[in-house]
Amino acid sequence: MKYCFGVDIGGTTVKMGLFESEGKILDKWEITTDTSREGQAILPDIAASIEKKTEEHHLSREDILGVGVGVPAPVTSAGIVNGSANLGWKYKEVKREMEELTGFRAEIGNDANVAALGEMWKGGGAGRKNIVMVTLGTGVGGGVIIDGKILVGQNGAGGEIGHLCVNYEETDTCGCGNRGCLEQYASATGIVRLAKKKLGEELRPTTLKKEDITAKAVFDAVKAGDETAREIAVEFGKYLGYALANIAVVTDPDAFVIGGGVSKAGEVLIPFIREPYMEKAFFANKKVDFVLATLGNDAGICGAAKLVLDA
Repeated sequence: MKYCFGVDIGGTTVKMGLFESEGKILDKWEITTDTSREGQAILPDIAASIEKKTEEHHLSREDILGVGVGVPAPVTSAGIVNGSANLGWKYKEVKREMEELTGFRAEIGNDANVAALGEMWKGGGAGRKNIVMVTLGTGVGGGVIIDGKILVGQNGAGGEIGHLCVNYEETDTCGCGNRGCLEQYASATGIVRLAKKKLGEELRPTTLKKEDITAKAVFDAVKAGDETAREIAVEFGKYLGYALANIAVVTDPDAFVIGGGVSKAGEVLIPFIREPYMEKAFFANKKVDFVLATLGNDAGICGAAKLVLDA
């Protein structure tokens, strides 16, 4: 039996898993992400944890196929990161360093792309080869899988769908420095932003309170039949659905897999996205499914393991 490790580096914790080559998870655990001193200790800490687990499971080094790593930053095809705000890294040759630290082959990818690969392999996109993963969290992340392979791009920024411009009149600035990005309307913070604006003008009775509004509160109110909440969801869905129609013309996916914290609202989300999508989609892109991600926090480690198994 052969094995591999899947690693998902986050700003707070590093999630890790030990996999059999057929895909079964044998063990999963977390370590703290040490972002002090420009994140110098992150990769050595991961290598030490992998060494410990290799010994704990009595595995010979010859049985390990490699280590896959998802990183919260654009990653080039050579496994190089040119800066990660969450980790404190500037220029970092992640692939080379991981291989030197562990003695195993290493495959490196952007975390959202890697999560998309995980969902294609073992989650909401299972059985498909062409998917677009949409991660609706604090921001909007994305991963594009074409013919079973991650779309990386020249600079490792393939699939950064949160920074599609969807409103050319926007005056507020996105975290990326541009204005009118999808992330400003379809992320959890974007939904709150839409809700606060709506509630500032709303005269009808609503269960939503401007002071403590959250994306969850909006969709809970939608489920309860609140008309104001429904209108906020319609606006969110238009921005996202129209953006996905544009993405589909380029990628022609079999499915859009919706993940991230906002997706915990469940199936109630899907019609708000699908209807505006169908309104704008090119005729050849209308035969597409909208499905919820199913792997949750395991998507990253599964996709990272798959990077190794596919290499």
